[in-house]
Amino acid sequence: MKNSMINRMKNSAFGKILRRIAGEETGAVMMEYVIVAVLIAAAAVVAIAYFGRTVTSEANIASSAMTGQGNAAAKKQEELQGKQAQYQEEANSANKKFSDAKEDAVKGN
Repeated sequence: MKNSMINRMKNSAFGKILRRIAGEETGAVMMEYVIVAVLIAAAAVVAIAYFGRTVTSEANIASSAMTGQGNAAAKKQEELQGKQAQYQEEANSANKKFSDAKEDAVKGN
C-alpha cells in the first residue's frame, strides 16, 4: 500500500515537476564507474610510460644472463645504471629549474 501511494505521488504532475527540478539520479552510479575506470587507465598509461624502458631493459638483461651470457648481461647492467643516473641528474636539474622559477614568480608578485 505504501509503495503504491509513493508511485502515485511520483507519477502525479507535481511529482514529475519535483523530479525534474531535483533531477533523477539514474545513471549517476554508472558515470562514477566510468570516471574510476578512466582514472585507472590514465594511471596505467603513466606507469607504463614512466617505467617502460627500465622494465624492458631489465628483462633483456635477465634473459641475457639466463642464456649464459653473464659478461654481456653485466656490461648491459652497468650501461643501464649509467643511463639511469644520467636520467636522475636531468630530473634533478629540471626540478631545480622549476623550483627556482617558482621562487622567482613568488618574489615577483
